[in-house]
Amino acid sequence: MDAFYASVEQRDNPELKGKPVAVGHAERRGVVAAASYEARKFGIRSAMPSQKAIKLCPKLIFIEGRMETYKEVSRQIHGIFHDYTDIIEPISLDEAFLDVTVNKKGIELAVDIAREIKCRIRKELDLIASAGVSYNKFLAKIASDYRKPDGLCTIHPDQAQEFIDRLPIESFWGVGPVTAKKMHRLGIYNGRTLRECTRDMLIRQFGKAGSIYYDFARGIDDRPVEPTRIRKSIGCEHTLEKDISLKSAVIIELYHVACELTERMKAKGFSGMTLTLKIKFNDFIQITRSASSAKELKKLDDILPLAKRLLKEVDYEQHPIRLIGLYISNPKEEEDFPPARSSEWIQLEFDFKD
Repeated sequence: MDAFYASVEQRDNPELKGKPVAVGHAERRGVVAAASYEARKFGIRSAMPSQKAIKLCPKLIFIEGRMETYKEVSRQIHGIFHDYTDIIEPISLDEAFLDVTVNKKGIELAVDIAREIKCRIRKELDLIASAGVSYNKFLAKIASDYRKPDGLCTIHPDQAQEFIDRLPIESFWGVGPVTAKKMHRLGIYNGRTLRECTRDMLIRQFGKAGSIYYDFARGIDDRPVEPTRIRKSIGCEHTLEKDISLKSAVIIELYHVACELTERMKAKGFSGMTLTLKIKFNDFIQITRSASSAKELKKLDDILPLAKRLLKEVDYEQHPIRLIGLYISNPKEEEDFPPARSSEWIQLEFDFKD
């Protein structure tokens, strides 16, 4: 979906159509959750501090998000998807993979299905969608972003390598600003220069993700579309009213985040073996620290001591903290039942890139 949250707001309030709209909080510590295409012309993007967005566009209109509304619209969109296939893998509320190799309507070409779905979303929901069509998930994702808004792009197998070679490294799925800068330092600027790197070299530089980048550069992505997505992690984060650097204040805030995380885990029936601490400093530099436990992390008494240990690795006394987050991942079920060879994929660390 194109500018999903903002587009829903413009649809439901015609006075907002054609105007720069941001979904989020306008206050000093607020962040843009989504921006309309009119707002994006001013350089406004999701995850941007609200005050910076207002400086870029003084006439920017902020709207408080309506998550239940967005969820309901997402369900309506998926209802349309199910008219064509039940092999649907959601990525987020506004994005999903569909396997239409064998489809309910017997339509021969996937591009015709994509075109029909786009038309139905516009006609039935008064919203605009973009679609990407290709032979694997990586290329379909790239294609879906290629001609936004209201785009429809097909990457045919015999055109894929040429397309990938020309693709800027920033456009690769999973490569955000931080990873892109590192790749630039290594002389990697596009798919062609990425393809010139060996698998071993990329693994040395990027860990397990390096192997994925190696395959992506060659148009290889064997992951199936999985209709059932297993929760891999759960977390929460707090953007603070004021930057903090006093140890006692940081510990108190860490405690509050750990308490909220524990409640979320209890509500979802989730536990995991790995805890990740996320810190964003007042200059918006962001770091993470992770540690794994020999036992499942379920309770506050399990999580808080480990969180404090990770915090000791962070130098914040001269570098005030703006945001603190905690995440639990690596559920024990994954250790008990290791994936088959075709499913050996890791979750990439995505930088914000809207």
